[in-house]
Amino acid sequence: MALHRLTSITMGVPHVDEVGTYYEEFGLIPADVSEGERWFATRDGGRQLHIVHAPTRRLVDVHVGVDDEDDLGRASRNLQRMGITVDRGPCWISAVERATGTRAFLEIAPRVVQDSNPATPYNGPGRYERTGDRAPGVLRTDRVMPRKLGHAVVGTTDYAFTQAFFVEGLGFKISDHIKGAGTFMRCSTDHHNILVLSAPVPFLHHTSWQVDDIDDVGRGAHAMLEDHPERHIWGLGRHYGGSNFFWYLKDPAGNFSEYYSDMDCIVDDQLWTPEDLEGAQGLYSWGPPPPPSFLHPDDLAALMTGAHSG
Repeated sequence: MALHRLTSITMGVPHVDEVGTYYEEFGLIPADVSEGERWFATRDGGRQLHIVHAPTRRLVDVHVGVDDEDDLGRASRNLQRMGITVDRGPCWISAVERATGTRAFLEIAPRVVQDSNPATPYNGPGRYERTGDRAPGVLRTDRVMPRKLGHAVVGTTDYAFTQAFFVEGLGFKISDHIKGAGTFMRCSTDHHNILVLSAPVPFLHHTSWQVDDIDDVGRGAHAMLEDHPERHIWGLGRHYGGSNFFWYLKDPAGNFSEYYSDMDCIVDDQLWTPEDLEGAQGLYSWGPPPPPSFLHPDDLAALMTGAHSG
């Protein structure tokens, strides 16, 4: 695959410092602070979240890593054939997806190789991988800190065009569809790095951050909710699309943030067949049912009228 990872996103919000404080508590590493903007890093991915001021919450831009100039040239020609204006720098190209207003950058960037943690021993029927010790997950006291940015989910008023922009223009691969409503797309071996959803107004639905395992999904959410139970949105559960464990929280601007682990990995495109997911299957395999606010965020009407959020 010419594309190899989601390098970073820029999130626009009305109150930068308030939202920045939330993501620092979430476990991201402050990387740079200046007036009106903040950068955060992950343990493995480097600087991956850029927060800037915007009248309403939105996905301002998305950055995707490629290997070389040939990859940039190929995507540039594809976008231009679609009638999309392409800007070019010394080691990047960019173009605006017109339905969401999000600017996408393809940039020559090194591939990230993550060090694996030793497998957590889990006991089961007839299988005793851990004897004489408590489970490591209940003994951990370190703070949960995401390993990398996994994906972003964006609402679009022109679902077909937004999908074409990412797939036919930039070179993303389709992993699965939510029938009539959305498309899971990847720019790496992860099941999805961008999910586009049909919506009455463009907005950032959520960002998703990889942690080591299901214990860290739970530990991270527990720490975030201990003094702020109002942050809870949905979890613990397991998705069907991507298969990952999840827990969703809400930042002060209304964006959802997800801790996840155990995402499907697609190394050989020929061995993966996209499915059309319907009903609950498009949302989850098990867990509590999603609240109405997950499907239709509480501030959707305000976003449609352009009212300030937060």
